[in-house]
Amino acid sequence: MSVTDINKKKLVVEGKGSVNSSTPLKVYLKKCLGSDIYSNMVWVKSEYELDSLSSVDVNKGIVSNVRMNDMTNMNEFLGNLNQTLKIGDYTAVILESKNIRKKRLLKRYPGIVTYPYYLGDFILSWLFPSFIIKKKINTAYKGRKYKIVSLTEGMARLVCAGFQIQEFKHIRKLTCIIAQKSGYPKFDLVKSSNSFIIKVPRIGQDGKILNLYKVRTMYPYAEYLQEYMFDRFGTEDGDKIENDFRITSWGYYLRKYWIDELPMIWNQLKGDLKLVGVRPISKQKYDTYPEYLQKKRIQTKPGLIPPFYADLPQTADEFFETENRYLESYFKNPFRTDFRYFCKAFYNIIFKGQRSR
Repeated sequence: MSVTDINKKKLVVEGKGSVNSSTPLKVYLKKCLGSDIYSNMVWVKSEYELDSLSSVDVNKGIVSNVRMNDMTNMNEFLGNLNQTLKIGDYTAVILESKNIRKKRLLKRYPGIVTYPYYLGDFILSWLFPSFIIKKKINTAYKGRKYKIVSLTEGMARLVCAGFQIQEFKHIRKLTCIIAQKSGYPKFDLVKSSNSFIIKVPRIGQDGKILNLYKVRTMYPYAEYLQEYMFDRFGTEDGDKIENDFRITSWGYYLRKYWIDELPMIWNQLKGDLKLVGVRPISKQKYDTYPEYLQKKRIQTKPGLIPPFYADLPQTADEFFETENRYLESYFKNPFRTDFRYFCKAFYNIIFKGQRSR
């Protein structure tokens, strides 16, 4: 029998991967949800308890007392959770996030042991996510199929399963995420989430959806948090999301030097993109653009080198004006416009050190 340390005291694990409800967790849930909702929520101590529940048994929601790290199949559990709840019901899940786990290991073992372990974990998790050796290592490490789960992945899997994120908080050595059922599971992006090279849907010419190839720089399932990130943090300059915690530490490096966009050369060769043009964007981001700019954007192919690097806008309004100015010029003289913008972007990148973010 294993134990989990919460609130500086030992609590016996009840069922596979579950932990006794701690006082800090109870206080947090009651504060966020209110006494009426909190007191009527059902607590489950095993991922298999949902099988015996129905919407009739659940009044306000369900608290999962099982760490996502220890679930046999996270998507299946969250899908069943969604099916058991009614629209508007709440759920709370817990996990040991990737960062908390790292701190725990560094506290327990010297860096000379922990960092090589993390390097190996990086290679297996990001380059070979389904590699059988990784599964055996995780099983040997915990005696069960322990999974490394980032906060981003935990939140995104909930969104993927039809929930809307309400709050999250690190409580001692765990992270609690509160979500509300807003719809039904949608697993359309899952296949692209765990590979080193991913396909991302982007708006192309005439509104056609293009599948662009990129090196993954975000945590798994991060695509599902796009709308949440826009609503909560907004953008720095009309393009990049502020405080985007979905990006991995090494992902920032790949983005800075455009390494993540190298696979898109294949899309250019296929004719999906041109060399210079407006940045290919997701449907969620497209919906945040002014209507006049939406209509202009889809009249031409997006490009590998956006006008952003030529004009270097600093605000959202300047960013939209940059794209509008480029498109107006392009419609009048396509070749001369693209050549001029390419030269300006090349100069800013090479001589002014402009980098992607």
